[in-house]
Order: sequence, then C-alpha cells, then structure tokens
Amino acid sequence: MSGINVTEMLIFILLFAGVAVMGFMAARWKAGDTMDHLDEWGLGGRKFGAWITWFLVGGDLYTAYTFVAVPALMYGAGAIGFFALPYTVVLYPIVFLPVLRLWSVSRSHGYVTPADFVRGRYSSPTLALIVAVTGIVATMPYIALQLVGLEAVLRTMGINGAGFIGHLPLFIAFLVLALYTYQSGLRAPAMIAFVKDGLIYVVIIAAVIYLPSALGGWGSIFDAASAKFAATPSPADGTLLNSNNQLQYATLALGSALALFLYPHAATGILASRGRNVIKKNMIALPAYSFLLGLLALLGYVAIAAGVTPITNESTGKPDGNTLVPALFDSQFPNWFAGIAFAAIGIGALVPAAIMSIAAANLWTRNIYKEYIHKAATPKQEAKQAKWASLVVKFGAVAFILFIDPQFSIDLQLIGGVIILQTLPAVAIALYTRWLHSKALIAGWIVGMAWALYLLWTIPNPAIGKDHFGGSALTLSQLSILGWQPFAGSTVQIYVGIVALVANLLVALVVTLVVRVARIGDGRDATKGADYHADEGDPQLRAIAVH
Repeated sequence: MSGINVTEMLIFILLFAGVAVMGFMAARWKAGDTMDHLDEWGLGGRKFGAWITWFLVGGDLYTAYTFVAVPALMYGAGAIGFFALPYTVVLYPIVFLPVLRLWSVSRSHGYVTPADFVRGRYSSPTLALIVAVTGIVATMPYIALQLVGLEAVLRTMGINGAGFIGHLPLFIAFLVLALYTYQSGLRAPAMIAFVKDGLIYVVIIAAVIYLPSALGGWGSIFDAASAKFAATPSPADGTLLNSNNQLQYATLALGSALALFLYPHAATGILASRGRNVIKKNMIALPAYSFLLGLLALLGYVAIAAGVTPITNESTGKPDGNTLVPALFDSQFPNWFAGIAFAAIGIGALVPAAIMSIAAANLWTRNIYKEYIHKAATPKQEAKQAKWASLVVKFGAVAFILFIDPQFSIDLQLIGGVIILQTLPAVAIALYTRWLHSKALIAGWIVGMAWALYLLWTIPNPAIGKDHFGGSALTLSQLSILGWQPFAGSTVQIYVGIVALVANLLVALVVTLVVRVARIGDGRDATKGADYHADEGDPQLRAIAVH
C-alpha cells in the first residue's frame, strides 16, 4: 500500500469523519418518543417532508452505481451503458400512481415493508415470505455495488494491498456505518444525504465544465471514444447502438425502471414520507437527478479521451475498471479537489448502503422473525432485532464482495434487478387488483425465478474467463423453451429480467384461471378500497409507533 496520496487521504478522512459524526447525532433529529419501534428506527417516524424525502430517495437511488459503475460500462462497452438515462426518465411516470397507493395502504395498516402489504392483501405468510426473502437477496448485490465504489476510491488513493490488509479500510468504513446506523436508524442516511448530494453536484458541475475544455471539447472526446471502439473486436461496442443490442438496451431500460421501486430500500424511502403530496412532488422533482446521471455517464468517454487506464487490483493482478472515474479525477484535478471528489463517491456509497441494510433488516424482522420465530415480539423486540439484522446484512455484503469479480460492477445491480422483478405481480399488480390467486403468484414466482437464475447461469463473460453469471444480456439464440429454440441463430440480445418476468406472469395467469375454475378459495383481504387513497390527516391512518 505504498504511494498513498496524503492530501487526498486527509481530505477524504475529514469529510468521512464529519458525516460519521452527523450519523451519530441524527438519532436526536426529528426524534419521536422512542427509537424502540420500527416506525421510528426503520422509517424515521414516517414524517419526512418534501426536501428530506427528495434527498433521501435521491441518495438512495443515485449511488456509487451512478458515479462508478455507469461510467465504467460506458468506457468498456459504449452506448449500451447509456441505458441508465432513459431508464430513469421513464421510471417516474410508471411508478407515480403505484407508490401513492403503497404509501396510503401501508400508512393505514402500519405496514413497514412491501411484504407486510402482501401479507395483508392475501393473508398468505408463504407469499409474504417469498417477497421478503427475494428482497433481501436482491439487495445484497446492490449493497456490494456500493462497496465496489468505495474500494475503487481507496485503491485510487493508494490503498491497494492484497489479502485482508488490503480490505481493512473497507471494513473500518463499514464498521463506522454499521454503528451509526444501529444507533440512529433511517435518520442517519437521511441527514447525511444532504451532504452527499451537495458534494456530488459540486464535483460533477466542475468536472463537466473543466474536463471538456481541457481535452479539446466534446467533439474530440466522442472522436476518441469512437476510435477506441473501432479498434476493438467486439461488435457490441460503439458510441452508437447496433442491431444486436438495441433490444437489450430497450428491455434493460424498461426492466430496470419496473424493478427499481420494487427494491425494499426504494419502498422504505417512500414509506418514510409524511403524505401523498410529498411523494407527488418528489416524483416530479426526482428526474432532475437524471440530468446528473447523464453527465456522469459521459465521464466514461472523457476517461478515454484523457488516456486514463484502470488501476490494477494488487489482490487479483487484474485491472479494476471501477477505478476509471476516480483515476480520471486523480489525473486531471489538484489533489485537494480529487480528495473532495473521492469523499463524494465514498459518502455516495455509504448513504444508500445504510438505507438498504435498514430495509433488509425490516424485512427480516417483520416477515421472517416475527412471522415464523417470535410471533409475540413486542415493538421494542422488533426494533432490537432489526438493529442487529442491519449489522449482519452490512457485513454479509462485505463478505459478498470478497468472492465475486464481475467485469463491470453494474452487473451486480442488473442481476439484482432480474431477481427483484419477480416480485412485481405480487406487489405492484396487487396494488390494483387481487384477481391473481396467491397460489398462482407463488407458482409464477417459482417458474420466473428458476428460469431467471438458469438463464443467468448460462451467460458467459469471455473477457474475464467466466463461464457463468457473466452478465444479464441473453443472446436470443440461447433462449430454449422446453427444447424449442424460437430464435435459433439470432445474435440479438435481450435483458434476462424481462424474459423471466413474462414467464412469471404467464404462469400466474394460467394457474389463476385453473384455480378459479376449480373454485379454490384464496385468503382474506385485510385491506379495503379507501385504504389505497388515504392521506395525511385522514382519521383511518394508524397511529405512528403503536403496537
């Protein structure tokens, strides 16, 4: 770990320490009567207004994935990496109404997780368990993606050792995160999100103004990117899409948009809001982050024009593509500004990691621990269980990152998206209709999940010598339906998540028709129509932090 940049490291440590102090102090911010309740610890008292929600949800959704993974994909694969922009453009119109209904019904019944809603909607603990476990599993690689971003920053600053010592700073950072999250719950990332977003805006505005002028303008930058991709043998690379990856681009954008608010951490940010008007304002204002995302993505091309190459990971001996943006800042800016940029990326990793671990802990506590282990658990026992579970999730994610080596860290998020998409029929569709039978939803989930995992297993990544789980882009010629290959010979690619979701929905539809004909009953619906339209101040809302 020789060659540590002292100036960058000092600025990084000072800013990191500052947000850690804020995290511990956040327990007293907008505090309720007690932190021994999931309403308070896990949802911040359900009283965040428009500004806090905007920073919280933005800090939750625009993460190290934004700063590190998307530019790295642009650098390595070109235009396909720009899927992240249309994905966040179409996202908010799609989810505008469903998230309002989710907030209302959850606030009426005291639901803390999407699986709580499913449990009430269908009176099916099995279906709720499936949704909870899927949410936890899908969240783990998303947390791991935040670790990838943090490690990329540390590696760029010179902390690049092999073995345990090389990962020690990462463990220390996440230990601090674990402690202040344990104490302050959701209030900690909500408060820190203000600092995180402020730093990111400063860094990106400076970067998109200064770097193009220093590198000859955007024309020169795109010329350099075109020249790089023209010299590579892969037909999938390029600054323009081609006939092979256009379908993948479209299905990837749509699938990612459908998946995002199914993630438990995204739902947590929504359920922590004070009322429907707060959510409406955020669904209108959050697309402003899409502009930022587009600028960040282009840094992948800027890195090409600047001649930046990935830093070699000394523990593996391979170039780490996730270091491209940190290395770009390191080579093009003074050390003091690079230190600020690295702090922005690092804090941008810790804020969503905290929210994700809280959301996963809520799922464990409400839908596994209370449902199957300790049915009589008090609110205080639930809160204590969630606090400990949040620690386990964080360090489980640290362990997760030690055993994977994707070419593009974005694969972590995309594979997680394939998994969480399989809960769409049970959660999103159920917000509007209960026609799909609970047993059919379980059958659809089994088929969709099994096929998704099988298809992911069949996808290789020759660039890094991986035979399995090499990405989420499936070549249509590999698509086999009970031995039938409808697209044999095709080189067109498609996002696995959409393929598996279609299978899930078809099975759920067919099984529902069968059980309806057989007159097999379904569980009782604990919700009623008015619950889906309740708003702040309505008398039917359940009191906050009561058993």
